[in-house]
Amino acid sequence: MSETNLKTLIIDALEDVKGQDIVCLDVSGLSDVMDFMVVAGGGSSTQVKALANNVIEKCKHAGFQPLGVEGMDTGEWVLVDVGDIVVHIMVSAARSFYELEKLWSMRPEDMKKSKEAFFADETLRSEDETRSQGTPSSEQD
Repeated sequence: MSETNLKTLIIDALEDVKGQDIVCLDVSGLSDVMDFMVVAGGGSSTQVKALANNVIEKCKHAGFQPLGVEGMDTGEWVLVDVGDIVVHIMVSAARSFYELEKLWSMRPEDMKKSKEAFFADETLRSEDETRSQGTPSSEQD
């Protein structure tokens, strides 16, 4: 089974159990340990566990033994490692907090640009605050 077919199988398995906001990211240029990351949401920890179990079962049935599964004890965030594809299934609060899609969609050069923009904004804000405070007392004499 090709990587494309495995992605389709995983996404179908998530859709079968009503996974929410399923996103597949190509992270091959950002990571040496995986090529794709699939992120999906569940309405409760019970649903997150059910989603993960369905992905695991469908992968096994297709001949792919997951390399690792983490988080099934609490079900807040379950990670299923299927080799070149890693699946993250999270309850809404965890997904909103960690924003994996945002984190993994930024390339290092984008992060550098964001950092430069942040510091440029902070410098402008600092200059504005200095101006709004008036002339320093040493210049008033």
